[in-house]
Amino acid sequence: MRRTASPHRPALLTALGLAILMAFAGSPVRAADCPGNPDALGTSRTIVVDPHEHPRIGTMQYGETLPLEDHEVVLTFDDGPLPAHTNPILETLASQCVKATFFMVGRMAKEYPQDVRRVRDAGHTIGTHSENHPLFFGKLPPERMASEIDDGIAHVSAALGDPSQLAPFFRIPGLRRGDLLEAELSKRGLMTWSADFPADDWRHISSKQVINYALTRLEAKGKGVLLLHDIQARTQAALPVILRELKARGYRIVHVVPATPQQPKTPTDPAQWVPHWIKGPAVAAKASPGFVFGTETPTLRRAPRSERAVLMARNRPTAGTHVLLQSPQTFRFKAQSMRVDITAVNKPRSLLRVPDRSARPENATPRSLPAPIRTGSRTDAPAGSHIR
Repeated sequence: MRRTASPHRPALLTALGLAILMAFAGSPVRAADCPGNPDALGTSRTIVVDPHEHPRIGTMQYGETLPLEDHEVVLTFDDGPLPAHTNPILETLASQCVKATFFMVGRMAKEYPQDVRRVRDAGHTIGTHSENHPLFFGKLPPERMASEIDDGIAHVSAALGDPSQLAPFFRIPGLRRGDLLEAELSKRGLMTWSADFPADDWRHISSKQVINYALTRLEAKGKGVLLLHDIQARTQAALPVILRELKARGYRIVHVVPATPQQPKTPTDPAQWVPHWIKGPAVAAKASPGFVFGTETPTLRRAPRSERAVLMARNRPTAGTHVLLQSPQTFRFKAQSMRVDITAVNKPRSLLRVPDRSARPENATPRSLPAPIRTGSRTDAPAGSHIR
């Protein structure tokens, strides 16, 4: 007699696999337990967050951040996967038994699905970073913006093979926030991640400068969410030194996962989500998508032009503390209804592209892959210190 597979078996196996994955992700790896490296940095603890209770974090833009203790750091990587750099970064993290959060671009996940699964299998958290990484998210038509969100989620989920393995975490490309965009993300149950400080690794700088930016800005705050990019050679080269320095300076790595019915949120006090450098309601008002580092900014704005030139010269990259300045900019959405389409995986041509301004014959064959991701590390970026 032919045996019939139970219709409940796939669901049971999926649930069992998720339980094992969450148990693995939720277990901190002490440095002494790191295979082959008893002096590893390790992952000190895992915190479980509820996106509905805290929909936006990261003091580069918002009034609260993750409930970290002093000398605790959360590592995040954007724009991947890109095997040439993502895989060496995974090896570096594994050598130190460190867990991180990766915000992946949908079309990169579609092109390199095996590397999406490699990140997952290493125990890291995976969120999304739109479908095509548009530099000016706030200027997109509403339907295009919705598709960027949903298609990115669909392609990363398809690469994983199970949508439930994707964390409801989203980082806006370029951190170009907007009220309507944030409302759409919240409506989908997504937690919007900004950061507390970047390492400027999207810029044309050396890996030594990336290390310097990461460490000096962390030292200035004492804790926080660090923004890096796993598609950059300079980040790949800088990461081993950053991790060694974190260990030497007494910092501890924290892993972040979303709450599930099997894994409830970590109990916290509301005050833990507001770090010491947030002072007054004006800071938490999200006035613009720009960001400013350091306390020198008010002085620069009020000082005469000659004095500003001297102050800015002193703030150029040196061996000391760096100050990053960016003029506030405001991008607004038009209040229009939005149509959401989350069936991107089933579309023959689901990758969104910026329309080609040049004329194309009707019978022209479209490219099989979209153009490379445009980030601030490339020559198409506008001059100045813009977050990407």
